[in-house]
Amino acid sequence: MKWLNTPAHARWLEAEADRTFEFGRAAKVPTGFGWLSNSGVVRDDKNTELWITSRMVHVYSLAALLGRPGAASYVDHGIRSLNGPLRDRVNGGWYAEVDDDGPVDRSKPGYAHCFVLLAAASATAAGRPGASDLLDDAIALFEQRFWDEENQISLESWDEAFTETEAYRGGNVNMHAVEAFLVVADVTGDDTWLRRALSISEKVIHDVARNNHYRVVEHFDERLNPLFDYNSDNRAHRFRAYGGTPGHWTEWARLLLSLRQSLLDRGIDAPEWLREDAVGVFQAAVRDAWEPDGNPGFVYSVGWDGEPVVRARIRWVVVEAMGGASALHAVTGEQQYEDWYQRFWDYAKNHLIDTENGSWWQELSPENVVSTEVWDGKPDIYHLMHCLLVPRLPLAPAMAPALAAGLLDSVPR
Repeated sequence: MKWLNTPAHARWLEAEADRTFEFGRAAKVPTGFGWLSNSGVVRDDKNTELWITSRMVHVYSLAALLGRPGAASYVDHGIRSLNGPLRDRVNGGWYAEVDDDGPVDRSKPGYAHCFVLLAAASATAAGRPGASDLLDDAIALFEQRFWDEENQISLESWDEAFTETEAYRGGNVNMHAVEAFLVVADVTGDDTWLRRALSISEKVIHDVARNNHYRVVEHFDERLNPLFDYNSDNRAHRFRAYGGTPGHWTEWARLLLSLRQSLLDRGIDAPEWLREDAVGVFQAAVRDAWEPDGNPGFVYSVGWDGEPVVRARIRWVVVEAMGGASALHAVTGEQQYEDWYQRFWDYAKNHLIDTENGSWWQELSPENVVSTEVWDGKPDIYHLMHCLLVPRLPLAPAMAPALAAGLLDSVPR
């Protein structure tokens, strides 16, 4: 039985994507996009966050490229927010959080700035007014403040005035830098971004994870030495969890294969380890984190011995596994990845998809009951595009440029 690259499954994915786009429309607020609750309304106890607004600009750029009426207005609203209340016109960059009265968190997180890059590049691919200028500004800021040319890796964060940065290097930030760099490379035609993505991937995956049983290290010091005990007293952290986060491992699998294809398409040498390590990190994720306690689903995090740490089931983890499985099937043609893909989707349908309130539950307990140990609510719809659109697109170009080029459902059947 085959689902990947079949017209019938593509129709199902498209219907679910449209349901997701409709759910996300409620997130629009005057300052950008808000944090949605489990019932699909903006939570009044949450500020407008840069990472959510930027991700929603990216998502609705995809919707606009898919020809969804009204989606472009959401992109334009997001661009106005990124040029307005979220932007620091004095020091440069973008504030982490704002409310109706102005900045609440004035710090400059690299994680969120990666999503500004992604948003601006995707909106540029969608041809939205002002997107190209926003992308130019985001590129200039990222190159000036976040890209460490000497060490070929992204910095983690800055204070408001860009005077102090953390003596910490994050795997999460750098993974999302790779994601953004792939889109920026496609939109600008500048191969520099691919070489930067390759450098990050080599350091985080090929040099470290490969020699750590493919358990991807998330935390490093400024000399890029792994910090294996980082956050051992805060194990369920949303962005810097202790130990390994297997959802990132499968996300890396897809990104490594997309980077590989992007390099090949441009006639640039693509190291064979990109494919080997994509297989390695995916296999490590299912080895360590898929049903290790006998209950369906992925655990959120594992220790360096591969044993579960936080056993909650978080939706983005299985979503990224779907994207990783589809990418590996596209490259290898192996039936095992089709089988994993179907298994992940069966789990999502049985446990995560919320047909009553919309979208998907963000978090379930180890027994697959709705819970809030790590996440409360359904903050955005960004990750869902990696299971709803990635299987219908080639590995390269990146999502928005691929849609702009008319490559939806162009994968050979």
